[in-house]
Amino acid sequence: MLAALAGLLVAWAGDVGGLEGGPGYLMLASVLLAVGLVGSTRDISLAEVRAHLGTVLLAVTVGVVAKAALIAAVMMLVFGDPAFLVLGVAVAQIDPLAVAAMSRPDRTSARARSILSIWASFDDPITVLLTVYVSALALDLSGGGGGALAGAISDRPLDLLLDLLANVAFAVGAWLLWRLLRAAGLRDDAPRPRVRTALNWLAVALLIALVLFAAWQFLMLGVALAGLFFRPRLGPVVGRSTQAAYLVATFLLGLLLVHGVDIVPGVVLGLAAVAAQLVVSLPISRGLPTADRRYLAWGQQNGITAVILALVLERDFPGTVGIVATAIVVINITHALATAVLDRRLPDGPGNAPPGPDADPTGPPRMRDGPATRTLEPER
Repeated sequence: MLAALAGLLVAWAGDVGGLEGGPGYLMLASVLLAVGLVGSTRDISLAEVRAHLGTVLLAVTVGVVAKAALIAAVMMLVFGDPAFLVLGVAVAQIDPLAVAAMSRPDRTSARARSILSIWASFDDPITVLLTVYVSALALDLSGGGGGALAGAISDRPLDLLLDLLANVAFAVGAWLLWRLLRAAGLRDDAPRPRVRTALNWLAVALLIALVLFAAWQFLMLGVALAGLFFRPRLGPVVGRSTQAAYLVATFLLGLLLVHGVDIVPGVVLGLAAVAAQLVVSLPISRGLPTADRRYLAWGQQNGITAVILALVLERDFPGTVGIVATAIVVINITHALATAVLDRRLPDGPGNAPPGPDADPTGPPRMRDGPATRTLEPER
């Protein structure tokens, strides 16, 4: 909020007219998006991906497409403007930073937390790809011609297939680089610490180059896949870089909010996104405990990806920032209220939810009050 307010104050104090049309604007937004994608996929455990592969694939493919379609349908029915199609895609994803903040062990089981975390991390690149093609469709329907974002890809009939192949080729190239570094001695058990340190710095430089190249060519799915395995030792740098990207993006959003906000479309967009999550979560959360299903159903949150996509789309669809910013506020307030209600419905109150199948039966005991005496009993 402070970053957005700072951007708004700077915009009021100076002239930022035409900022989104500047030569470096789209590149900066793409770099911020690539940094966010690497940060969201870097901490994913490949073992967790394999354990929930079917559910995750359903969530990030059918789930994302269905959510975007539902939200876009609502916006079209209410407002009838083809440009509003892109708004449904911009908020269809779940923000991994917000999900990390709400994934408390006393709320959901380890399985549900894993599914939601991987879902939030991998729906971002799928959403970005959808945004590219839906923006081109919306521009055609509204008679606007090709835009800056649509121009990031080829305009031939096999656009989607070619773009997917380019992303896969990028990811394969990054994997080969990583294998070479590992073979040269970038392993934890490597016998030469100095060589390992030097190779780690080289890997860091290569990762930066990969992020910049992916931003330049808009290969967001490829850079997200690279984040799964291209992991030099960076300590807290990745987390801080992602947070810094979020702050910069929010500052830019504040700059563009000087043009005003559009309350009614923003509120409708936010409520449509929440409703779409409720619908899509039903088949994805099938088989999970009731508490997990409820938290997943109300798990829609938006942050860095929605902010940056709004920045990218503002160039072709003026007013997007004002609508998406309002929708983000509506979505996150709705999530906070729903989570508070769900917390109160836990059997023993927040913090004392019954342990799921993943709980440790030998964990620390807790105090329980009996009718006459207070005894120390282990959890079951």
